[in-house]
Amino acid sequence: MNRSAEILREYGPFSGIDQVHGVTFDGQQVWLASGDKLNALDPASGTMRRSIDVAAHAGTAFDGRYLFQIAGDRIQKIDPKTGRVLATIPAPDDGASGLAWAEGTLWVGQYRDRRIHQVDPQTGAILRTIESNRFVTGVTWVEGELWHGTWEGGESDLRRLDPRTGEVLERLEMPPGVGVSGLESDGGDRFFCGGGNSGTVRVVRRPGRGQAAGSGSEAPGDTTDR
Repeated sequence: MNRSAEILREYGPFSGIDQVHGVTFDGQQVWLASGDKLNALDPASGTMRRSIDVAAHAGTAFDGRYLFQIAGDRIQKIDPKTGRVLATIPAPDDGASGLAWAEGTLWVGQYRDRRIHQVDPQTGAILRTIESNRFVTGVTWVEGELWHGTWEGGESDLRRLDPRTGEVLERLEMPPGVGVSGLESDGGDRFFCGGGNSGTVRVVRRPGRGQAAGSGSEAPGDTTDR
């Protein structure tokens, strides 16, 4: 099922942030990756609370305690309280983009390869791979649903996939000229979408189950891009 994305709110642009890459949500703050920093946004007020000086080139995730951040060819595990990098694992080759956490593993989007990998967070080993037919720019799980962002040929949307087959079950089409560079769910009816070189974050309504096409698939995922 295809429908237009309903944009509920837009944050930014922000001083000192030229690009928004990955996004994640820790239950209180939205974290934005902006190249050389992770920035904590208060979604109620729209103000920045703090930042961490760390390489932050693509997807971001939160496991309930730690942040995970793609930085080139590696994924960093970061203590959000101290900003310390506690460990690193190798990222999948060739353009890791989105990042999500669900049921004890990381889910890593690969941009140009149009894939999503389930990855062991201790070793970086790829456990399985889901194929997409569009560039993958963000990944999130919410209530057993796997969603990913796309941005290709000047068009962008959010897609719900069958995690067993990669079949597209639902699409939310972003307005012309509006891209998605990172994707995160709040665990309910909102998606946080990085806006790339616009320097913004947009909130998109997630369709309720009664509105969605199909019932989804039984698969891991308590959240998010995480």
